[in-house]
Amino acid sequence: MKALLWTGINETSVEEVPDPQVQNPEDMIVRVRRTVTCGSDLHLLGGYIPFMQKGDVLGHEFMGEVVEVGPDVRRHQVGDRVVVCSFISCGRCWYCKNELFSLCDNGNTNPGITEALWGANPGGCFGYSHAMGGFAGSHAEYVRVPYADVGAFRVPDGVSDERALFASDSASTGWMGADLGNVRPGDVVAVWGAGAVGQMAARAAMLLGAERVILIDRFDYRLRSAEQHVGCETLNYERVEVVEELRERSGGRGPDVCIEAVGMEAHSPSAVHAYDQVKQQLRMQTDRPTAVRQAIYNCRKGGTVFVLGVFAGLVDKFPLGAVMNKGLTLRSAQMHGQRYIPMLLERMERGELVTEHLATHTMPLTDGPRGYTMFKEKQDENIRSVFLPGG
Repeated sequence: MKALLWTGINETSVEEVPDPQVQNPEDMIVRVRRTVTCGSDLHLLGGYIPFMQKGDVLGHEFMGEVVEVGPDVRRHQVGDRVVVCSFISCGRCWYCKNELFSLCDNGNTNPGITEALWGANPGGCFGYSHAMGGFAGSHAEYVRVPYADVGAFRVPDGVSDERALFASDSASTGWMGADLGNVRPGDVVAVWGAGAVGQMAARAAMLLGAERVILIDRFDYRLRSAEQHVGCETLNYERVEVVEELRERSGGRGPDVCIEAVGMEAHSPSAVHAYDQVKQQLRMQTDRPTAVRQAIYNCRKGGTVFVLGVFAGLVDKFPLGAVMNKGLTLRSAQMHGQRYIPMLLERMERGELVTEHLATHTMPLTDGPRGYTMFKEKQDENIRSVFLPGG
């Protein structure tokens, strides 16, 4: 089959690789109908997560059709149209039973790396380096889905492929940020990052009853997209003073909930960004925490900051004093998609949650390298590149 491979730093290639096979009784094989780029993939491409090997299949956000099931699969059968959670979880361990699916004890088949890095191993993830299990990704014609009854969900007839695709990761991640960030009716919520995850976090906050939701970015086309399809307020941080605007729009206190949806390659026009970038390139820190700092400084006293963006290791000048003295609640997680996907599909079917606008560029898988270039370089107002493995 054809697959999009990581072949080196900022290098990808579409090549022939062996078809996946059922390896365990709870596996199934899915023919991928749609798979999409994600901002966290850019960390892999740029070499910021140094656990990729040449020939690894990229991609973790996808939906498709079941073509083979293992003998212990009960919830699915050949022909089902399914969306698959990007994180691989067993459904039986203590963490899964407590709906902390991305922390599964059994999903990551290569736990040694993350135990050394973080003191414990999270679950596995499709196409996200050997630190997360070394699983083949979804940018391929077929993919093996472990623990299929736990991580795959049948798509309702009334939900299109284009809409269901984003339940796999972006919508689930965004919803988790608003949910675990404890957004309540009447809250003012600020979200850093107007990509797919940030837009979905903003929409989730609105559906959970927030009075005002403000999305912060520097790309006008992404902000326009959010205004049109999500209906939230927006700020371009290169044109306005964010601190003053957020205070003005929150009764002088600051937002009740601040959600960071940028991650380890955050940007800023300030001198601090240059400092962070130099330290990152010199490997004196692994991540640039610019947006996290801004969220902490802008959040009201006693508020909540939720970190959705992917971070790999160590950051410099983390404002722990602000967290403590302002009485902030600081939370983060990789997304517990299995907790949210069924509910999201229901909301998609009712028309409460739309995602098609995020797929700004759809193309054959063979154009995958070009799709990633467009995505990374923000060419032609790209929000996400969607690949069609079938043609």
